[in-house]
Amino acid sequence: MQEHSDSELLSLFRDAGRKSYAFNMIVRKYQERLYWHIRKMVIVHDDADDLLQNCFMKAWKGLDNFRGESQLYTWLYRIATNEALSFLKEKKRKYFLPVVDAEAELSSNLEGDEYFDGDELQLKLQKAILCLPEKQRLVFNMRYFDEMKYEDMAQILDTSVGALKASYHHAAKKIEHMIKGD
Repeated sequence: MQEHSDSELLSLFRDAGRKSYAFNMIVRKYQERLYWHIRKMVIVHDDADDLLQNCFMKAWKGLDNFRGESQLYTWLYRIATNEALSFLKEKKRKYFLPVVDAEAELSSNLEGDEYFDGDELQLKLQKAILCLPEKQRLVFNMRYFDEMKYEDMAQILDTSVGALKASYHHAAKKIEHMIKGD
């Protein structure tokens, strides 16, 4: 199946008779990338799946107003990021969990996750990532796993490239120390 460019998909979406078809194509194009982006933040498959659905519902409602000032995938990543961060914030508030307890819960969920098939080093890396402050964890995941450009991350997170580079550098150093056991 041919993959359409974002501009082609947006043109199709603006055609009332092809709106559903175009949106289905957008979902197919981005669902896996967005799922893993969310999953790296919330760890649990069911939570990531629910948040991905929320993300696409918000995209469906907001796509008519999408002005194209950013790339479509950047806009979708921003929605997904906000959904995941709101979910984590609500979870901490709902259960009155201090940040450390929330990270410990995510870490224990990772160990018991039937979908996690990594080796011991990968588990150690994931646990180290969970120990990072939320923003550093997000920046590290987007750069390291998603191989996202700093410019795209700056649009998604509404911050400067310099701040992102600093966050990534600090995150990488912390992870290196945690893995080495320094």
